[in-house]
Amino acid sequence: MTQALFFDLDGTLIDSEPGILGGIAHTLDALGHPPLSREALLPWIGPPLRDSYEALFDGDRARAEQAVALSRERYDARGWREHSVYADIPETIATLQAAGHRLAVVTSKNEGFARRILDALPFGAAFETVVGASDDGTRRYKRELIAEALSRLALTAADATMIGDRRYDMEGARQHGMRGIGVLWGFGAADELRAAGADVVVESPAALLAALG
Repeated sequence: MTQALFFDLDGTLIDSEPGILGGIAHTLDALGHPPLSREALLPWIGPPLRDSYEALFDGDRARAEQAVALSRERYDARGWREHSVYADIPETIATLQAAGHRLAVVTSKNEGFARRILDALPFGAAFETVVGASDDGTRRYKRELIAEALSRLALTAADATMIGDRRYDMEGARQHGMRGIGVLWGFGAADELRAAGADVVVESPAALLAALG
């Protein structure tokens, strides 16, 4: 059976830093919170935004929900367009699709936004499904998102590989006993990915193709 491939979105298919960090900066400003540096905000790309806001506001869930709403409003208006596709990704996806792999996107980003982004990408139609966080945040961790993708595609964990740039992707794969491939062109480092259980870490899309060879 040809392996199914689950791709993370932010930091794996697209460089979404401008849209995500722009939205956080807008939100903090609107709430009267002091701005945070780029270095402080980069780790926010990957985990659920709701969790990052809760941590920033010392567990104040009401304030975190207000922040999520503000971020979502700005992302809906413009943030979802503020990204670029990583070099060689369109060709890589085309190659994998031509080889017969089943492809899906599995992201902690809100599913509606993720679908909108994929619909606007020239290679978006290559993905059978796009699994993202639910609007209410009840489904937002990689373990749950991977489970949803397996369910939608009627697959077992042994049939699929998770590909992503952060430890959350590798931890989610490991929790399912699934193969995980870490990529280094996004926001995570090799040490982070290996410590989280990545089976392979690759530096380029070409190396990803070789690892999947």
